[in-house]
Amino acid sequence: MLTVDIDKNSGFCAGVIRAIGKAEEFLGKAKESGDNDRKLFSLGAIVHNDAELNRLMAQGLVTIDKEDLDEMVDARGEVLLIRAHGEPPQTYEKADSIGFEIIDCTCPVVLKLQQRIKEAYARHLETGRGQIVIFGNIGHAEVLGLIGQTDGTAVVVENLLMLEKAIEDGSISLDVPTEVFSQTTKSPAEYSLICSRLEEEMARHNEMSVERFKGRGMLTVHNTICSQVATRHERLSRFALEHDIIIFVSGKASSNGKVLCELCKSLNIRTYHIDCVEDIKREWFRADDRVGICGATSTPKWLLEKVADHVMSLNQYVPAWEEKYGESEDQKTDNQ
Repeated sequence: MLTVDIDKNSGFCAGVIRAIGKAEEFLGKAKESGDNDRKLFSLGAIVHNDAELNRLMAQGLVTIDKEDLDEMVDARGEVLLIRAHGEPPQTYEKADSIGFEIIDCTCPVVLKLQQRIKEAYARHLETGRGQIVIFGNIGHAEVLGLIGQTDGTAVVVENLLMLEKAIEDGSISLDVPTEVFSQTTKSPAEYSLICSRLEEEMARHNEMSVERFKGRGMLTVHNTICSQVATRHERLSRFALEHDIIIFVSGKASSNGKVLCELCKSLNIRTYHIDCVEDIKREWFRADDRVGICGATSTPKWLLEKVADHVMSLNQYVPAWEEKYGESEDQKTDNQ
């Protein structure tokens, strides 16, 4: 018989929970006051999950983008929510200049990272030497907020190939003090690989062994991946190995979802990435599968539970599977 487990560590991270909580609090108060037409504007999707976005939209949340904000000239009396990803300083200046009241839901972990990058940039300006490298997804909202702390001067690399190209074309210098930071939701293993490779190249360029290069103050690696995300990688790895099939639930636009789903696929070839229950196909499953349901930091618990309920309902189709996989040992015993 098919069994289903939900990964207890999956679901919204603390930053997303906080942002959604503040949105619901505002919308709830508006409804209680009888102002059913009161809207709450969110700059960008508050969470990369369509099902959760639709739920919040029904309560009065309106998602706008940077282009919408740039075109606005008068927002007095309106409220703008800054989501957990954070924003660059210019966004706050624009919103304030046109009269928006701001509910800042930037994740505390992201806020701390922004401050650390801002301080590093100030140090480099003071000495006149130095560069900041950010490991993250180009164009991601959090990364744009981080770049904004450096007046747009930070170099962003998404992977090892991009790092090597940036070194080759001179975007990343090998002979100036360098500080490296990571987007908070990236893979710890990949970040370690990126930093090790940069250290090797800087050591080689300065005609030193890696051992001699260490401690020279030329390269500073900051541990900026969210601890909740980092531990989730290790736990999710075990979860993927403990199950026959993994159903990974997240919006296709979720950066964290892509990273975690690929982690599951690397350990369990029978990993399927879905956005909603309707994406599930009955032919993926075998009658005696141990099914693991998991998701990203942007996946609501209620959606994981809905997916689990749907998968459990597939047990009624076991007779159809017998034609393909044969009878189970229990069924053979019963029929003898």
